[in-house]
Amino acid sequence: MSKKHLIVDPITRIEGHLRIEAIIDENNTIVDAYSSATMFRGIEAILKGRDPRDCGLMAMRICGVCTGTHYQRSIEAVEDAFNITIPKNARLVRNLIQGALYVHDHVVHFYHLHALDFVDIVSATTANPELAAKEAKKWANVAGVEPFMDGTGEFKAIQDRIIKFVKEGRLGIFGNGYWGNPHYKLTPEQNLVGVAHYLKALDLQRDMAKMHAIFGGKNPHPQSIVVGGVTCVQDIKNPARIALYKQLLHEARAFVKQAYLPDVYMAGTMYAAEATDKSATYKGVGGTGGGLLSYMSYGDFRLDDTGFYNSNLLFPSGIVLDGDISKAFDLDHNKIAEDVTHAWYEGDKALHPYEGETIPQYTGMKKGEDGYSYLKTDEKYSWIKSPIYDGRKVEVGPLARMVVGYVRGDIRIKSYVDDFLARANLPVTVLFSTVGRTAGRALETSMMVDVMEEWVDELAVNAARGDLSTWTEFDFDKVSVDAKGMGLAEAPRGALGHWVKIADGKVTNYQAVVPSTWNAGPRDSEGQLGAYEASLIGTKVANPEEPLEIIRTIHSFDPCIACAVHVLNTKGKKLSAYKVDPNCKI
Repeated sequence: MSKKHLIVDPITRIEGHLRIEAIIDENNTIVDAYSSATMFRGIEAILKGRDPRDCGLMAMRICGVCTGTHYQRSIEAVEDAFNITIPKNARLVRNLIQGALYVHDHVVHFYHLHALDFVDIVSATTANPELAAKEAKKWANVAGVEPFMDGTGEFKAIQDRIIKFVKEGRLGIFGNGYWGNPHYKLTPEQNLVGVAHYLKALDLQRDMAKMHAIFGGKNPHPQSIVVGGVTCVQDIKNPARIALYKQLLHEARAFVKQAYLPDVYMAGTMYAAEATDKSATYKGVGGTGGGLLSYMSYGDFRLDDTGFYNSNLLFPSGIVLDGDISKAFDLDHNKIAEDVTHAWYEGDKALHPYEGETIPQYTGMKKGEDGYSYLKTDEKYSWIKSPIYDGRKVEVGPLARMVVGYVRGDIRIKSYVDDFLARANLPVTVLFSTVGRTAGRALETSMMVDVMEEWVDELAVNAARGDLSTWTEFDFDKVSVDAKGMGLAEAPRGALGHWVKIADGKVTNYQAVVPSTWNAGPRDSEGQLGAYEASLIGTKVANPEEPLEIIRTIHSFDPCIACAVHVLNTKGKKLSAYKVDPNCKI
């Protein structure tokens, strides 16, 4: 059997640095895969010795995308340690900040990071604009809405711009794509619809960022969340601020319902054969890109004020294993651990995050006979640790939230999923695929823009009644002597946990296990593949020189491998080293 070793490094259109190595057989089918994050984070070491109330402002720097989520999870970990329940207004404001982030993040992901895995830009130059307008209307009808844009003139103007760019060789960010690859399935008219919505989304994402900033203070890196509540009292008091948020939400909702969802119906239908191809899966269920088929959700978005871990949640918590949608298991945070067998860290056993360590041990790569560098896949090969739940590898993210909610019988989630499947005329197992993962994110976005309207109205009514409480007072000197807490909830990309241990008012240990740690992690001590790795097994590659299929599946997770603290020059050489003293008084 003849096998080829493919290296895709760096994976582009993601946050951070990711390398994929894949082994394909003589039929160009992936038979093995390895995921490696090639940059080091290490912020956990920076937080040791800090005042726990300050950790959120630094922990948000873990990521440049979902900054507010890391911020809030860190704050919630400290609130858990101090046993603080926040006021209703603070809960609603936090939900609205996070909701805005979800909608912004998911729309940007689909159009500006993932869509070009389905949409062939150059093909759109040959489309008939009149037929493209009809195509947009067709898929909007499938979604049960009016099209976001269906004028022939609009599509013609956008096509003319693309043709001009192609003729002048100025494709810019669209350059060097795998245009014409046989695994692009959309028609020229469908491609033109996708490109048109891509450009519209560029304008829309600015307004969605404004939503995040109304109550957060700014975007990225909001400033209004503190231990005990939020600080944006003036924004809550001012009806004009709430009205602006609602206006921007209304505009975002129109795009989600009339462009994003129809485009996912279009892509899902055209790629349905891949999404239901059981032969191209790791476990023989679902379709291309299905992967582990085991899903975990911490749960998130409190719907009442009984305390975080006692609240009714928009996204239920739970575990679904091996694609079995007949039952879900309750989540036990004590079963969470991180393994470093194949990660560039010291350690010889899996540790719960409260006891976690982040001690770098880089062992490098190996030179092949062809002169290329390869991962030492039998040893350590990634800067990402390998999280496990009760000894199992699990996938996290929007799809996991939809699957867990669906299996839990959550009425709201079930209605969105069932409606989508009925309109698309697809079985529920289609969710277990690259296409299903992409659809799960769109369904979540559709649900979010609906429920956010309920939250903003609830906040307005509460403020109008004179309730402006935003903070729960606490005595830091009494509660911070010896404590530990965790902030377990969801980020746009999946389950996010922050764990903190405190003694004498200072942080003694801090660990963050982020969504892309769960999904992008390498094999563990038992040889279990990570979610990225498993999702690639069985995938057929049309042209090994154009690994479009690898990119498409990896992008469906929306990787966020950011958080690097290295500085490199263009040749990859180390320029300097800096030591951060967390106890410095200056």
